[in-house]
Amino acid sequence: MTLLPGSGDPNRFGTEAFYASLGRAFVAMCAVVPFLFLIEAVDQGLAFGLDASAGIIPKRIEGLDGVFFSPFLHHGFDHLYSNSIPLILLGTFVLAAGARRFLWSTLLIVLVSGLGVWFTGSSNSIVVGASGVIFGYLGILLTRGIVERSWWNFAVFLLVGLLYGWQLVSILPTDDRISWQGHLFGLLGGIVAAILFRRRRDLDGPYRPESTLSLP
Repeated sequence: MTLLPGSGDPNRFGTEAFYASLGRAFVAMCAVVPFLFLIEAVDQGLAFGLDASAGIIPKRIEGLDGVFFSPFLHHGFDHLYSNSIPLILLGTFVLAAGARRFLWSTLLIVLVSGLGVWFTGSSNSIVVGASGVIFGYLGILLTRGIVERSWWNFAVFLLVGLLYGWQLVSILPTDDRISWQGHLFGLLGGIVAAILFRRRRDLDGPYRPESTLSLP
């Protein structure tokens, strides 16, 4: 059987490899959510003790480890429900572009969002939730359509913009119960990740993975 050029490229829209990559990413993101629900069940069984011990407490050294742990924690199932669908949808599109880029991008978003909250948030608050990561994925998808100059990424940009663009209002301090800092710095982290871990188009060939950083 003769394969068309690029038919095995998971980043080329319409190929079998592309749809397989998208499907695997969707399954992987769906598997993350039950894990978060399990953590939330344990947290509630401990009277929200995990939130208190592993959430971000801004400007306090004892709350600095929450930068890494807080995305896995939520203040109640309603909070987790509201994050689940955008986490699955946005995470699927980000992960489908490559597991390696996904992991590095997620780590950068967690650091930028978490440290942004720690430096600028109220020291009387405890911040938990995956919202910063979600806004980071939103930033990646909105920026990737520009920096990679791919019509598929532009299509994702339009879809994501229509579905979640209105949520950008929550990067402003409009509600004391919402960590707008986490949203804002998460979005910025995603924009930076889309630029650093972008794919570049060769003049004489298809896209190839490349980054402006030297990754191990």
